[in-house]
Amino acid sequence: MSEILPSTIFQMPKFTSLHRFLSCFTSGILIGLQLPSLALHLSPIKSESEVIAQNNLNHPNFLVMGGGSSPCNNEIALEKNILYFQRVLQHFGYNPEDAGIFFANGNNGQTTVRYLDEQKLEQYKVPTIPSLDGSATRRNFQSWLEQSQNTNKSIFFYLTGHGGYNEKDPHNNSFDLWHRQRLTVKELATMLDRLPPQTSFVAMMAQCYSGSFANLIYQGGDPKNPIALQTRCGFFATIKELPSVGCTPEVNEADYRDYSSSFFAGLSGISRTGEKVTSADYNQDGKVSYAEAHAFAKIDDKTIDRPISTSEVWLRSKASEADIDVIFTLPFNQLLGMATPERRYVVNSLIKILNLDPGKSFGNNRINLSQDGEIKQLQQTYLIRLSMELIYIGMEQKIRNSQNRENIAILDRLINCEGGYWDRNHK
Repeated sequence: MSEILPSTIFQMPKFTSLHRFLSCFTSGILIGLQLPSLALHLSPIKSESEVIAQNNLNHPNFLVMGGGSSPCNNEIALEKNILYFQRVLQHFGYNPEDAGIFFANGNNGQTTVRYLDEQKLEQYKVPTIPSLDGSATRRNFQSWLEQSQNTNKSIFFYLTGHGGYNEKDPHNNSFDLWHRQRLTVKELATMLDRLPPQTSFVAMMAQCYSGSFANLIYQGGDPKNPIALQTRCGFFATIKELPSVGCTPEVNEADYRDYSSSFFAGLSGISRTGEKVTSADYNQDGKVSYAEAHAFAKIDDKTIDRPISTSEVWLRSKASEADIDVIFTLPFNQLLGMATPERRYVVNSLIKILNLDPGKSFGNNRINLSQDGEIKQLQQTYLIRLSMELIYIGMEQKIRNSQNRENIAILDRLINCEGGYWDRNHK
């Protein structure tokens, strides 16, 4: 994550076609887009391992990796993120001592956590995370995964730290571990490939360039490979090409604004400072899914981040330029009629924030907004988030109408995984 918000990230590039300011995404090779009402489709019969994985999805083992790679980038906000995560576990009735928690240098007593004192002077302190299992190293990570194979439970993995950008292959970015170690997408996916087929894996990763880890859904983490045997999905602070925000040495949590804070506030209903937040149960089924917490964060997170999930990256990869052009000509109200409850919440909220006309298309609203004067930085971020959401809605509709059973099965698998939740009745 980054403490600095580069002004260049906010600049809306000028292209002849509206969709091209989303240049940080990849394109697929689909032709045309037909968007009638949702077509009925037959879901494939689930294998025994998929049924077990779905049943265990809401009763996970918890694994947390956090901190920087050295004291100079091991900010106190990363430590406080884990403390908040432990409070969220307690809120759901889980015992934080049962979670595998690995942070920076671990328990060796060294002063490695960087913070600013009341005089804004840089200081260092010893990590003070209860039930800390050790340092955030590759060895500890791999050892925990190997031990979890015998539990027959799903895994919820939370990463709060720093990420690295791979200029040669952004599909294979990395996250930092202690002693300047790194773990790439492909390395992590290869570790997960060794898990039993019934072991589902849900990731929540809040580091720079984290969207690259959406490729964990593929065998070996390579988008050219088939989908992995295990059910996997994840939620990421931003797309694979951009840094994220939230790593700060400031100690006042009331000032923290980041995807991680918003996601867990949406999931639990309690902010990191202890206040109740508006319920994210958008489908009103009595529980908040990961996907709903993700939707909550898209509105609550008032930063430059572009939160994204595995299904969203997959849907975007299926969209051609022609598809996006069509989607951007459809009135908001028409697209909202196709959307799931959590997507309707995001789109309606952004329409209201940006003061857009729901009866017009994204393209027409974008032109009118430009004519009103200079678009502010946060407005630009909201516009991009809105355009992303519209593409997901349109492409899900197209996939479901395609009668391509393989693509529909992949989409259903990802959405079912992202629809998991923490069960309060887990005991």
